[in-house]
Amino acid sequence: MNSISELEAIYGDAAPKSLSKVVTKVTPHYRTWIEASRFVVVSTVGAEGTDGSPRGDDGAVVTIQDESTLLLPDWFGNNRVDTLRNLVCDKRISLMFMFPSSTNVVRVNGTAVVTADEELRKRFEKKGKLPRTVIVITIGEMYFQCAKALMRSELWKDVGRDVKLPTAGDFLKERDAEFDGKDYDATYPEYAKSRMW
Repeated sequence: MNSISELEAIYGDAAPKSLSKVVTKVTPHYRTWIEASRFVVVSTVGAEGTDGSPRGDDGAVVTIQDESTLLLPDWFGNNRVDTLRNLVCDKRISLMFMFPSSTNVVRVNGTAVVTADEELRKRFEKKGKLPRTVIVITIGEMYFQCAKALMRSELWKDVGRDVKLPTAGDFLKERDAEFDGKDYDATYPEYAKSRMW
C-alpha cells in the first residue's frame, strides 16, 4: 500500500457514528469509565521507536485533573523508562482504558509531558511513597472503541480457565540458558503466574 487513496478504495468511507462519537473533553460518561479503570495501555513514539506499556493501579490508574487533563503517576519499575524517554523526545501519546467483563474500550489521543514536580507527586502519596514522576496528559480526542475486537477474542469469557503460559522466569531463561528461571519465579511469585486469569 503506497497511498491513502489506495487504502480508502479498499475500505470506503468511515461509518458516520465512528466519527461523530469523538469528544475533546471529559464528559460525565467518560469520567465514570476512566475513574473505574485500573488498567490502561500507554502508547508512545520517539527517536528509538514505538512503545506500548501496560499500566495498572489498585484504584483508578489515572486521575482526572480537569476536563482536558489526565494525570498518570509513574511508580517504581524496571527503570527502562521507554515511555518516558519517548515522551521527552515526542509528546504524542495514546491510551486504551479497559475494564474486566466490558467489551468496550475507551481511547484517548493527545500529548503529554513528564514532570518531577514535588507538589504534584505528593498528590499520589501511598504508604509514604511517591511516584518518581507524573505524566501530564492533554486530551486531543477521546472516544469508545467498537466492541467487536474484544467480542471476537472472547477476552473475558470463562475467566479463571486454566491456560498454561510462560512465567517471567521462563521468558528470562529463554534468553539466557544459564539463568535460573525457577529460582527467579520462586523469589518473585507475583511475576510467576502461569494462569491467564
